[in-house]
Amino acid sequence: MKFIRSLYLNNRFFLVVGIIASCFILTFIFGDFILIPKVLFAAFLGVLLTDLILLYRTRRGLHGHRFAPEKLSNGDENEIRIYLQSFYPFEAFLRVIDEIPHQFQRRDVSFYVSLAAGENKTIRYNLRPVKRGEYSFGAVNVFVSSPIGFICRRFRFSADKLVPVYPSFIQMRKYELLAISNRLEDVGIKKIRRIGQNMEFELIKEYVSGDDIRTINWKATARKNQLMVNHYQDEKSQQVYSLVDKGRVMQMPFEGMSLLDYAINATLVISNIAIRKSDKAGLITFQDKIGTMVPAGRNSNQMGKILEVLYNQKTAYRETDFSVVHNLVRRKLTQRSLLLVYTNFESVYGLKRQLRYLLSLAQAHLVVVIFFENTELRELIERPAEDLQKIYHKAIAEKLALEKKLIVKELTAAGIHAVLTSPQNLSVDTINKYLELKARGLI
Repeated sequence: MKFIRSLYLNNRFFLVVGIIASCFILTFIFGDFILIPKVLFAAFLGVLLTDLILLYRTRRGLHGHRFAPEKLSNGDENEIRIYLQSFYPFEAFLRVIDEIPHQFQRRDVSFYVSLAAGENKTIRYNLRPVKRGEYSFGAVNVFVSSPIGFICRRFRFSADKLVPVYPSFIQMRKYELLAISNRLEDVGIKKIRRIGQNMEFELIKEYVSGDDIRTINWKATARKNQLMVNHYQDEKSQQVYSLVDKGRVMQMPFEGMSLLDYAINATLVISNIAIRKSDKAGLITFQDKIGTMVPAGRNSNQMGKILEVLYNQKTAYRETDFSVVHNLVRRKLTQRSLLLVYTNFESVYGLKRQLRYLLSLAQAHLVVVIFFENTELRELIERPAEDLQKIYHKAIAEKLALEKKLIVKELTAAGIHAVLTSPQNLSVDTINKYLELKARGLI
Protein backbone atom coordinates (compact mmCIF):
# COMPACT_ATOMS: atom_id res chain seq x y z
CA MET A 1 0.00 0.00 0.00
CA LYS A 2 2.85 2.37 0.83
CA PHE A 3 4.35 1.63 -2.59
CA ILE A 4 1.05 2.43 -4.34
CA ARG A 5 0.59 5.71 -2.40
CA SER A 6 4.04 6.94 -3.45
CA LEU A 7 3.69 6.01 -7.15
CA TYR A 8 2.49 8.61 -9.67
CA LEU A 9 2.29 8.61 -13.46
CA ASN A 10 3.90 11.38 -15.52
CA ASN A 11 2.51 12.96 -18.68
CA ARG A 12 5.14 11.10 -20.67
CA PHE A 13 3.54 7.80 -19.62
CA PHE A 14 0.12 8.81 -20.95
CA LEU A 15 1.66 10.19 -24.15
CA VAL A 16 3.39 6.88 -24.94
CA VAL A 17 0.29 4.85 -24.01
CA GLY A 18 -1.76 7.06 -26.34
CA ILE A 19 0.66 6.51 -29.21
CA ILE A 20 0.62 2.71 -28.72
CA ALA A 21 -3.20 2.69 -28.47
CA SER A 22 -3.39 4.70 -31.71
CA CYS A 23 -1.14 2.14 -33.39
CA PHE A 24 -3.45 -0.70 -32.33
CA ILE A 25 -6.44 1.22 -33.71
CA LEU A 26 -4.64 1.73 -37.02
CA THR A 27 -4.19 -2.04 -37.34
CA PHE A 28 -7.95 -2.34 -37.90
CA ILE A 29 -7.37 -0.42 -41.12
CA PHE A 30 -3.93 -1.78 -41.99
CA GLY A 31 -4.07 -5.33 -40.63
CA ASP A 32 -0.58 -6.28 -41.90
CA PHE A 33 1.11 -4.04 -39.30
CA ILE A 34 -0.22 -5.72 -36.13
CA LEU A 35 3.30 -6.76 -35.15
CA ILE A 36 4.52 -3.15 -34.79
CA PRO A 37 2.19 -2.08 -31.90
CA LYS A 38 2.82 -5.41 -30.17
CA VAL A 39 6.58 -4.81 -30.26
CA LEU A 40 6.08 -1.22 -29.07
CA PHE A 41 3.89 -2.39 -26.21
CA ALA A 42 6.40 -5.03 -25.10
CA ALA A 43 9.22 -2.47 -25.25
CA PHE A 44 7.10 -0.03 -23.28
CA LEU A 45 6.49 -2.61 -20.54
CA GLY A 46 10.23 -3.32 -20.36
CA VAL A 47 11.15 0.37 -20.09
CA LEU A 48 8.39 0.92 -17.51
CA LEU A 49 9.75 -1.93 -15.38
CA THR A 50 13.25 -0.45 -15.66
CA ASP A 51 11.91 2.92 -14.53
CA LEU A 52 10.27 1.27 -11.50
CA ILE A 53 13.49 -0.51 -10.56
CA LEU A 54 15.56 2.67 -10.91
CA LEU A 55 13.27 4.64 -8.61
CA TYR A 56 12.50 2.02 -5.97
CA ARG A 57 15.61 -0.10 -5.64
CA THR A 58 17.21 2.66 -3.53
CA ARG A 59 15.16 2.60 -0.34
CA ARG A 60 16.25 6.06 0.83
CA GLY A 61 16.43 7.74 -2.53
CA LEU A 62 16.02 11.30 -1.34
CA HIS A 63 16.39 13.30 1.86
CA GLY A 64 14.75 16.67 2.37
CA HIS A 65 13.93 19.18 5.07
CA ARG A 66 12.18 22.54 5.30
CA PHE A 67 13.95 25.19 7.37
CA ALA A 68 11.43 27.82 8.53
CA PRO A 69 12.06 30.43 11.25
CA GLU A 70 10.71 29.69 14.72
CA LYS A 71 8.46 32.73 14.21
CA LEU A 72 7.59 34.83 11.17
CA SER A 73 7.70 38.62 11.05
CA ASN A 74 4.40 40.25 10.07
CA GLY A 75 4.50 42.44 6.96
CA ASP A 76 8.05 41.37 6.04
CA GLU A 77 9.58 38.95 3.58
CA ASN A 78 10.56 35.84 5.55
CA GLU A 79 12.96 33.40 3.93
CA ILE A 80 12.00 29.72 3.78
CA ARG A 81 14.62 27.13 2.75
CA ILE A 82 14.12 23.59 1.47
CA TYR A 83 17.20 21.35 1.62
CA LEU A 84 17.32 18.36 -0.77
CA GLN A 85 19.91 15.59 -1.10
CA SER A 86 19.81 12.79 -3.67
CA PHE A 87 21.07 9.25 -2.95
CA TYR A 88 20.29 7.97 -6.46
CA PRO A 89 23.17 6.82 -8.70
CA PHE A 90 21.72 8.80 -11.65
CA GLU A 91 20.52 12.32 -12.34
CA ALA A 92 17.10 12.77 -10.73
CA PHE A 93 14.47 15.26 -11.88
CA LEU A 94 12.37 16.75 -9.08
CA ARG A 95 9.16 18.69 -8.75
CA VAL A 96 8.95 20.23 -5.26
CA ILE A 97 5.58 21.40 -3.88
CA ASP A 98 5.47 23.01 -0.44
CA GLU A 99 2.15 23.01 1.43
CA ILE A 100 2.26 26.54 2.84
CA PRO A 101 -0.34 27.85 5.35
CA HIS A 102 -3.79 28.61 3.97
CA GLN A 103 -3.55 32.25 5.12
CA PHE A 104 -1.28 33.05 2.16
CA GLN A 105 -3.90 31.87 -0.36
CA ARG A 106 -1.18 30.69 -2.74
CA ARG A 107 -1.04 27.48 -4.75
CA ASP A 108 2.05 28.32 -6.81
CA VAL A 109 4.84 27.36 -4.42
CA SER A 110 6.37 24.67 -6.62
CA PHE A 111 9.85 24.30 -8.09
CA TYR A 112 11.52 22.15 -10.74
CA VAL A 113 15.11 21.13 -10.00
CA SER A 114 17.50 18.39 -11.04
CA LEU A 115 20.06 16.66 -8.81
CA ALA A 116 23.08 14.78 -10.07
CA ALA A 117 24.10 11.54 -8.36
CA GLY A 118 24.76 12.33 -4.68
CA GLU A 119 24.20 16.08 -5.17
CA ASN A 120 22.42 18.38 -2.71
CA LYS A 121 20.69 21.71 -3.28
CA THR A 122 18.84 24.34 -1.25
CA ILE A 123 15.71 26.03 -2.60
CA ARG A 124 14.96 29.49 -1.18
CA TYR A 125 11.74 31.46 -1.38
CA ASN A 126 10.01 34.19 0.64
CA LEU A 127 6.63 34.45 2.36
CA ARG A 128 5.04 37.73 3.51
CA PRO A 129 2.34 37.25 6.15
CA VAL A 130 -0.10 40.12 6.69
CA LYS A 131 -1.90 38.90 9.82
CA ARG A 132 -0.64 37.89 13.24
CA GLY A 133 -1.48 34.43 14.58
CA GLU A 134 -0.55 30.77 14.17
CA TYR A 135 0.30 29.48 10.70
CA SER A 136 0.36 25.73 9.99
CA PHE A 137 2.71 24.37 7.33
CA GLY A 138 1.88 21.04 5.70
CA ALA A 139 4.44 18.70 4.16
CA VAL A 140 7.09 19.26 1.53
CA ASN A 141 6.11 16.97 -1.37
CA VAL A 142 8.91 15.95 -3.72
CA PHE A 143 8.10 14.00 -6.90
CA VAL A 144 11.23 12.28 -8.25
CA SER A 145 11.58 11.04 -11.82
CA SER A 146 14.42 9.10 -13.45
CA PRO A 147 15.78 10.09 -16.88
CA ILE A 148 13.17 7.70 -18.38
CA GLY A 149 10.38 9.83 -16.89
CA PHE A 150 7.38 7.50 -17.17
CA ILE A 151 6.61 7.47 -13.46
CA CYS A 152 7.59 9.46 -10.38
CA ARG A 153 8.07 8.55 -6.74
CA ARG A 154 6.72 10.84 -4.04
CA PHE A 155 8.61 11.72 -0.86
CA ARG A 156 7.14 13.77 2.00
CA PHE A 157 9.17 15.74 4.54
CA SER A 158 8.73 18.23 7.39
CA ALA A 159 4.97 17.74 7.80
CA ASP A 160 2.72 19.70 10.17
CA LYS A 161 4.88 22.53 11.49
CA LEU A 162 3.14 25.32 13.46
CA VAL A 163 4.80 28.75 13.20
CA PRO A 164 3.51 31.89 14.96
CA VAL A 165 3.50 35.24 13.14
CA TYR A 166 4.66 38.06 15.43
CA PRO A 167 4.71 41.84 14.93
CA SER A 168 7.56 42.96 12.71
CA PHE A 169 10.67 42.09 14.73
CA ILE A 170 12.66 42.24 11.46
CA GLN A 171 11.78 45.92 11.12
CA MET A 172 12.60 46.44 14.81
CA ARG A 173 16.05 44.87 14.42
CA LYS A 174 16.73 46.86 11.25
CA TYR A 175 16.15 50.19 12.98
CA GLU A 176 18.03 49.00 16.06
CA LEU A 177 21.13 48.16 13.99
CA LEU A 178 20.92 51.47 12.14
CA ALA A 179 20.61 53.32 15.45
CA ILE A 180 23.63 51.53 16.91
CA SER A 181 25.75 52.32 13.83
CA ASN A 182 24.42 55.93 13.60
CA ARG A 183 22.98 55.29 10.13
CA LEU A 184 19.31 56.08 10.73
CA GLU A 185 19.55 58.76 8.02
CA ASP A 186 19.80 55.94 5.45
CA VAL A 187 16.08 55.14 5.89
CA GLY A 188 14.81 58.73 6.06
CA ILE A 189 15.33 59.50 9.77
CA LYS A 190 16.22 63.17 9.98
CA LYS A 191 19.34 64.34 11.79
CA ILE A 192 17.91 67.05 14.02
CA ARG A 193 20.05 69.75 15.63
CA ARG A 194 19.64 69.87 19.35
CA ILE A 195 17.84 72.82 20.95
CA GLY A 196 17.94 73.66 24.64
CA GLN A 197 20.00 72.23 27.50
CA ASN A 198 18.58 68.76 27.99
CA MET A 199 22.00 67.11 27.60
CA GLU A 200 24.71 66.29 30.09
CA PHE A 201 28.45 65.81 29.43
CA GLU A 202 29.49 62.16 29.10
CA LEU A 203 33.00 61.87 27.59
CA ILE A 204 35.61 63.22 25.14
CA LYS A 205 36.03 61.19 21.95
CA GLU A 206 37.75 61.37 18.57
CA TYR A 207 36.01 63.47 15.91
CA VAL A 208 34.20 61.52 13.20
CA SER A 209 32.43 62.83 10.13
CA GLY A 210 29.01 64.20 11.09
CA ASP A 211 29.92 65.38 14.60
CA ASP A 212 28.95 68.96 15.45
CA ILE A 213 32.11 71.10 15.05
CA ARG A 214 30.86 73.35 17.85
CA THR A 215 31.55 70.52 20.33
CA ILE A 216 35.30 70.38 19.48
CA ASN A 217 37.40 70.37 22.65
CA TRP A 218 40.45 72.44 21.64
CA LYS A 219 42.50 71.65 24.75
CA ALA A 220 42.09 67.91 24.24
CA THR A 221 42.80 68.39 20.51
CA ALA A 222 46.12 70.09 21.31
CA ARG A 223 47.11 67.31 23.73
CA LYS A 224 46.22 64.44 21.37
CA ASN A 225 47.32 66.20 18.17
CA GLN A 226 44.01 65.18 16.53
CA LEU A 227 40.47 66.54 16.60
CA MET A 228 38.61 65.64 19.80
CA VAL A 229 34.97 66.48 20.58
CA ASN A 230 32.81 66.56 23.70
CA HIS A 231 30.14 63.88 23.67
CA TYR A 232 26.84 64.52 25.42
CA GLN A 233 24.07 62.14 26.39
CA ASP A 234 20.36 62.77 26.60
CA GLU A 235 18.56 63.07 29.85
CA LYS A 236 17.36 59.59 30.69
CA SER A 237 14.32 57.74 32.00
CA GLN A 238 11.58 59.67 30.19
CA GLN A 239 8.38 57.64 29.79
CA VAL A 240 7.21 56.91 26.24
CA TYR A 241 3.80 55.24 25.98
CA SER A 242 2.27 53.92 22.76
CA LEU A 243 -1.55 54.13 22.88
CA VAL A 244 -2.86 51.82 20.17
CA ASP A 245 -6.47 52.19 19.04
CA LYS A 246 -7.96 48.74 18.20
CA GLY A 247 -11.37 50.05 17.15
CA ARG A 248 -13.23 49.74 13.88
CA VAL A 249 -11.43 52.71 12.29
CA MET A 250 -8.12 50.80 12.41
CA GLN A 251 -9.32 47.85 10.33
CA MET A 252 -8.93 49.60 6.97
CA PRO A 253 -6.57 47.50 4.78
CA PHE A 254 -3.44 48.73 3.03
CA GLU A 255 -1.35 46.32 0.91
CA GLY A 256 -3.02 43.39 2.66
CA MET A 257 -2.36 44.57 6.23
CA SER A 258 -4.76 46.46 8.49
CA LEU A 259 -3.85 49.88 9.88
CA LEU A 260 -3.85 48.22 13.31
CA ASP A 261 -1.02 45.91 12.28
CA TYR A 262 0.96 48.85 10.88
CA ALA A 263 0.48 50.62 14.24
CA ILE A 264 1.55 47.49 16.12
CA ASN A 265 4.72 47.18 14.02
CA ALA A 266 5.54 50.87 14.55
CA THR A 267 4.92 50.50 18.30
CA LEU A 268 7.47 47.70 18.47
CA VAL A 269 10.04 49.82 16.60
CA ILE A 270 9.58 53.05 18.59
CA SER A 271 9.54 51.17 21.92
CA ASN A 272 12.89 49.59 21.08
CA ILE A 273 14.36 52.92 19.92
CA ALA A 274 13.15 54.63 23.10
CA ILE A 275 14.80 51.99 25.29
CA ARG A 276 17.98 52.33 23.23
CA LYS A 277 17.84 56.07 23.95
CA SER A 278 17.65 55.19 27.68
CA ASP A 279 13.98 56.15 27.95
CA LYS A 280 11.25 53.90 29.35
CA ALA A 281 8.78 52.31 26.91
CA GLY A 282 5.21 51.35 27.78
CA LEU A 283 2.05 50.25 25.98
CA ILE A 284 -1.72 50.71 26.27
CA THR A 285 -4.27 49.19 23.86
CA PHE A 286 -7.94 50.20 23.82
CA GLN A 287 -11.20 50.42 21.88
CA ASP A 288 -14.51 50.72 23.77
CA LYS A 289 -12.61 49.47 26.84
CA ILE A 290 -8.98 49.03 27.86
CA GLY A 291 -7.31 46.00 26.29
CA THR A 292 -3.90 45.67 27.92
CA MET A 293 -1.36 47.88 29.67
CA VAL A 294 2.40 47.34 29.98
CA PRO A 295 3.87 49.85 32.49
CA ALA A 296 6.82 51.83 31.12
CA GLY A 297 10.22 50.34 31.81
CA ARG A 298 13.61 49.70 30.25
CA ASN A 299 14.77 46.51 31.94
CA SER A 300 16.21 43.63 29.92
CA ASN A 301 12.90 41.82 29.33
CA GLN A 302 10.74 44.89 28.58
CA MET A 303 10.80 44.40 24.81
CA GLY A 304 9.90 40.72 25.29
CA LYS A 305 6.82 41.74 27.30
CA ILE A 306 5.77 44.31 24.70
CA LEU A 307 6.27 41.83 21.83
CA GLU A 308 4.14 39.14 23.50
CA VAL A 309 1.35 41.61 24.32
CA LEU A 310 1.30 43.00 20.77
CA TYR A 311 1.18 39.48 19.31
CA ASN A 312 -2.08 38.73 21.14
CA GLN A 313 -3.97 41.90 20.23
CA LYS A 314 -7.39 41.37 18.63
CA THR A 315 -10.25 43.68 17.83
CA ALA A 316 -13.99 43.44 18.38
CA TYR A 317 -14.63 45.96 15.57
CA ARG A 318 -16.30 48.37 17.99
CA GLU A 319 -16.46 52.14 18.10
CA THR A 320 -13.43 53.69 19.81
CA ASP A 321 -14.07 55.45 23.12
CA PHE A 322 -11.22 57.77 24.16
CA SER A 323 -12.77 58.33 27.57
CA VAL A 324 -11.61 54.90 28.78
CA VAL A 325 -7.96 55.53 27.92
CA HIS A 326 -8.25 59.07 29.30
CA ASN A 327 -9.45 57.77 32.66
CA LEU A 328 -6.71 55.12 32.80
CA VAL A 329 -3.90 57.55 31.97
CA ARG A 330 -5.12 60.16 34.47
CA ARG A 331 -5.29 57.47 37.14
CA LYS A 332 -2.13 55.45 36.44
CA LEU A 333 0.42 57.83 34.88
CA THR A 334 1.57 60.30 37.52
CA GLN A 335 4.84 61.22 35.76
CA ARG A 336 4.76 63.47 32.68
CA SER A 337 5.08 61.15 29.67
CA LEU A 338 5.15 61.17 25.91
CA LEU A 339 1.88 59.64 24.64
CA LEU A 340 1.98 58.40 21.04
CA VAL A 341 -1.68 57.85 20.10
CA TYR A 342 -2.10 55.61 17.03
CA THR A 343 -5.60 56.08 15.63
CA ASN A 344 -7.39 57.13 12.46
CA PHE A 345 -9.70 60.11 12.02
CA GLU A 346 -11.55 60.45 8.71
CA SER A 347 -13.33 63.74 9.46
CA VAL A 348 -13.07 66.80 11.67
CA TYR A 349 -16.38 65.78 13.22
CA GLY A 350 -14.88 62.43 14.23
CA LEU A 351 -11.96 64.26 15.85
CA LYS A 352 -14.15 66.73 17.75
CA ARG A 353 -16.06 63.87 19.39
CA GLN A 354 -12.79 62.78 21.08
CA LEU A 355 -10.93 66.10 21.26
CA ARG A 356 -11.86 66.97 24.84
CA TYR A 357 -10.22 63.79 26.09
CA LEU A 358 -7.04 64.53 24.13
CA LEU A 359 -7.00 68.10 25.47
CA SER A 360 -7.34 66.83 29.01
CA LEU A 361 -4.43 64.42 28.52
CA ALA A 362 -2.31 67.20 26.99
CA GLN A 363 -2.57 69.20 30.21
CA ALA A 364 -0.40 66.66 32.06
CA HIS A 365 1.44 64.87 29.22
CA LEU A 366 2.97 65.47 25.81
CA VAL A 367 0.42 64.06 23.34
CA VAL A 368 1.18 63.14 19.72
CA VAL A 369 -1.75 61.95 17.59
CA ILE A 370 -0.57 59.73 14.72
CA PHE A 371 -3.14 58.96 12.03
CA PHE A 372 -3.15 57.81 8.44
CA GLU A 373 -3.20 59.41 5.03
CA ASN A 374 -5.25 57.62 2.38
CA THR A 375 -2.61 57.05 -0.30
CA GLU A 376 -5.15 55.79 -2.82
CA LEU A 377 -6.89 59.16 -2.66
CA ARG A 378 -3.59 60.90 -3.29
CA GLU A 379 -3.02 58.77 -6.40
CA LEU A 380 -6.53 59.57 -7.60
CA ILE A 381 -5.96 63.32 -7.09
CA GLU A 382 -2.68 63.25 -9.03
CA ARG A 383 -4.22 61.33 -11.91
CA PRO A 384 -5.54 63.59 -14.75
CA ALA A 385 -9.36 63.64 -15.11
CA GLU A 386 -10.49 62.81 -18.65
CA ASP A 387 -14.28 62.89 -18.35
CA LEU A 388 -17.06 64.29 -16.16
CA GLN A 389 -17.29 61.21 -13.94
CA LYS A 390 -13.55 61.26 -13.22
CA ILE A 391 -13.73 64.99 -12.46
CA TYR A 392 -16.48 64.24 -9.95
CA HIS A 393 -14.44 61.44 -8.33
CA LYS A 394 -11.39 63.68 -8.17
CA ALA A 395 -13.35 66.45 -6.50
CA ILE A 396 -14.63 64.05 -3.82
CA ALA A 397 -11.09 62.74 -3.27
CA GLU A 398 -9.73 66.28 -2.86
CA LYS A 399 -12.47 67.03 -0.31
CA LEU A 400 -11.58 63.94 1.73
CA ALA A 401 -7.84 64.75 1.54
CA LEU A 402 -8.57 68.30 2.68
CA GLU A 403 -10.46 66.88 5.67
CA LYS A 404 -7.25 65.17 6.84
CA LYS A 405 -5.31 68.43 6.60
CA LEU A 406 -8.02 70.22 8.57
CA ILE A 407 -7.68 67.58 11.31
CA VAL A 408 -3.95 68.36 11.56
CA LYS A 409 -4.75 72.08 11.73
CA GLU A 410 -7.38 71.51 14.42
CA LEU A 411 -4.99 69.45 16.57
CA THR A 412 -2.15 71.94 16.17
CA ALA A 413 -4.42 74.83 17.14
CA ALA A 414 -5.33 72.88 20.29
CA GLY A 415 -1.64 72.50 21.19
CA ILE A 416 -1.50 68.78 20.34
CA HIS A 417 1.23 67.43 18.07
CA ALA A 418 -0.03 65.63 14.96
CA VAL A 419 1.61 63.25 12.48
CA LEU A 420 -0.28 62.53 9.25
CA THR A 421 1.53 59.66 7.53
CA SER A 422 1.11 56.92 4.99
CA PRO A 423 1.12 53.36 6.42
CA GLN A 424 4.44 52.43 4.81
CA ASN A 425 6.16 55.52 6.32
CA LEU A 426 4.61 55.14 9.77
CA SER A 427 7.72 53.88 11.60
CA VAL A 428 10.05 56.47 10.05
CA ASP A 429 7.70 59.40 10.71
CA THR A 430 7.09 58.27 14.30
CA ILE A 431 10.82 58.00 15.03
CA ASN A 432 11.39 61.42 13.44
CA LYS A 433 8.74 62.96 15.69
CA TYR A 434 10.18 61.28 18.80
CA LEU A 435 13.71 62.52 18.01
CA GLU A 436 12.40 66.00 17.21
CA LEU A 437 10.63 66.25 20.57
CA LYS A 438 13.76 65.06 22.38
CA ALA A 439 15.88 67.57 20.47
CA ARG A 440 13.56 70.38 21.49
CA GLY A 441 13.74 69.31 25.12
CA LEU A 442 9.99 68.72 25.37
CA ILE A 443 10.48 65.30 26.98
